[in-house]
Amino acid sequence: GGTQDTQSHKNSCPLPKAIFVLSFASMNAAVRATVRVGLYTGAKVYFVHEGYQGLVDGGDHIRLATWESVSMMLQLGGTVIGSARCKDFRSREGRMTAARNLVKLGITNLCVIGGDGSLTGANEFRTEWSGLLADLVKADKITDAEAKQSSHLNIVGMVGSIDNDFCGTDMTIGTDSALHRIIEVVDAITTTAQSHQRTFILEVMGRHCGYLALVTALACGADWVFIPEMPPDEGWEDHLCRRLTNQRARGSRLNVIIVAEGAMSRDGQPITSEQIKKLVTDRLGFDTRTTVLGHVQRGGTPSAFDRILGSRMGVEAVMALLEATPDTPACVVSLSGNQAVRLPLMECVQVVRHNVFYHVLVGSFENNWNTYKMLAHINPPDVKSNINVAIMNIGAPCAGMNAAVRAAVRMGIIQGHNMLAIHDGFDGLAQGQIEPITWTSVSGWTGKGGSMLGTKRSQPGKMLEEISQNIAKFSIHALVIIGGFEAYVGGLEMVQAREKYEEMCIPIVVIPATVSNNVPGSDFSIGADTALNTITSTCDRIKQSAAGTKRRVFIVETMGGYCGYLATMAGLAAGADAAYIFEEKFAIKDLEVNVQHLLEKMKTTVKRGLLLIPWKNEKSNANYTTDFIFNLYSEEGKGIFDCRKNVLGHMQQGGTPTPFDRNFGTKMGAKSVLWLTEKLKECYRHGRIFANTPDSACVLGMRKRALTFQPLADLKEDTDFEHRIPKTQWWLKIRPIMKILAKYDIKLDTSEHTDMEHVIKKRSPLGK
Repeated sequence: GGTQDTQSHKNSCPLPKAIFVLSFASMNAAVRATVRVGLYTGAKVYFVHEGYQGLVDGGDHIRLATWESVSMMLQLGGTVIGSARCKDFRSREGRMTAARNLVKLGITNLCVIGGDGSLTGANEFRTEWSGLLADLVKADKITDAEAKQSSHLNIVGMVGSIDNDFCGTDMTIGTDSALHRIIEVVDAITTTAQSHQRTFILEVMGRHCGYLALVTALACGADWVFIPEMPPDEGWEDHLCRRLTNQRARGSRLNVIIVAEGAMSRDGQPITSEQIKKLVTDRLGFDTRTTVLGHVQRGGTPSAFDRILGSRMGVEAVMALLEATPDTPACVVSLSGNQAVRLPLMECVQVVRHNVFYHVLVGSFENNWNTYKMLAHINPPDVKSNINVAIMNIGAPCAGMNAAVRAAVRMGIIQGHNMLAIHDGFDGLAQGQIEPITWTSVSGWTGKGGSMLGTKRSQPGKMLEEISQNIAKFSIHALVIIGGFEAYVGGLEMVQAREKYEEMCIPIVVIPATVSNNVPGSDFSIGADTALNTITSTCDRIKQSAAGTKRRVFIVETMGGYCGYLATMAGLAAGADAAYIFEEKFAIKDLEVNVQHLLEKMKTTVKRGLLLIPWKNEKSNANYTTDFIFNLYSEEGKGIFDCRKNVLGHMQQGGTPTPFDRNFGTKMGAKSVLWLTEKLKECYRHGRIFANTPDSACVLGMRKRALTFQPLADLKEDTDFEHRIPKTQWWLKIRPIMKILAKYDIKLDTSEHTDMEHVIKKRSPLGK
């Protein structure tokens, strides 16, 4: 085992003799992080190839891992150390053999990456450990000294499952990548379906959990979705046919139906894609096609989200092993909002096994289901509200804006409101570019990038007179502003103008939508995930080029302005050596350290480098510009490595939205109008709308795991207006992970270490 003591954390925690990594899913980012952080702590780290079968077989199946052995692993799907089902491990004899293999190598820490079956097997192995060692000593297969040295086994699990069906975590590793594969197919099929006026039935994975099917339906605006958790009502066949017929009557040229493989009727009978195809063909005569995606969903390049999630979980898993004692229960590392947490492994497994539909009882699944049901089919109330709600986009365009507009429009119509579209931002509001927007006019918008309404960066300050006149002229009673920092500032200016212009006294909600992710009041912005995936995929290509040419360092300039979110997260997802950002000051000494780091790296088998710099770095530092850094590395690397510079530019604002941005935008748009509807009731006085309280103008943001409304005025204190960023940003705390994974010798701050939690979920009304 390792004996070095290079970090302060090692002084407070006993070093593990060795960390043993088993992988059963698409988890290469987690494997890489576990290996590198394990080596960082001074431990030996072993791979076990082919899962529990390799654990039983031993020999060459258990190999020492090195820093270089996990290089170029991030962009690979599947698991590079293999996975296999193992009957031998289910028997006590098999587990005895596995225990002997571990003891002989001095391994006392086990990191298992897989589903609930893999994790249950690991916990059973740990429970039996003392008995297995006693039997091995009796059989003279290990010595008393070896048994004493390996007297207890620590276990930490990470969940890998594309179904997202494990208790205690918001997202399992692999789910987001699977959604990427599904949406790619849906987008491709949609174009051919529109051309030929066809109905397409897509079958996705999900034997017991319909998460993939439901989120896909929400993200693509499917006409119907079948999931095992929510069997359709009796007579669903007639209802489905009516809905498809109505869609065609309203001018739709296609129908999309999503089916989870485990879909069933209320009497427990399977509902298959072929059965649905026969129904639609026989009753309606529609040209219908079926596509079963199958194992396509399990393959392909991991998404940026999965890479970051796997990396963070890998770091937390090693920290959990470092801090474990013989009395510590086996734990699983999970995601709660944007925080990594630890939960008792068997509590999670038992909850799932006692209630296979456990995930239905938690709020996110029910919210997704209810949002889909409301937005999928027009069902306006009998009585109109006589309320006019206007929607506009502000600032730079980004993917996911249109999904938010669609959801807001349809939710408004469902509430009985008249919905108005404002074109070209505040300029359009001042110039009267306002027109009604209908249910069908936003059909298909979820998958479209950019801004269909048009957007500009202009602020309302110089147009307040014209804006107030048009608010009165078009009888606008509430306003949805979708955009970036300009939307936030514009909303503030309208609130401040209420003292002079009574027309501004209407409820206002700002939905953050910007690639920069720099809007105060929200951990995430619509569009940032799509931009992050664009940068990550580009960096993958750049690294591939560098791997071929050898001894080359690439300096990549990203968007983000003064906000380093994109550079930092892309650096973590792409395996960059450094990311220079405004929020973390750097000087010539830091650049010298980075240069020396790359010079040392060129002596290894990994002869390449990747550096990321936000677009406005030169504005935040007049001297350390992108060109200066490029010239510095070019000069210092002479004879050892050469440099190339890439400016990604506006490609980061384009492209089709990722599943996350479609889903996030849809939920944000829908929730904003529901909030406005309630706020309008509060503000209705003496026969008119009058909203002048701070809580009548809010930012709708994601805070940890909840969508919350925060008054614009209250967020001013947390805003750096000069640099257009929030003063507190959660993602800064994970920057050290990128440096550790790049092999910098730095201190890892564990002062806010994660304590073990218990599986106590707040039940939704459905759960009650």
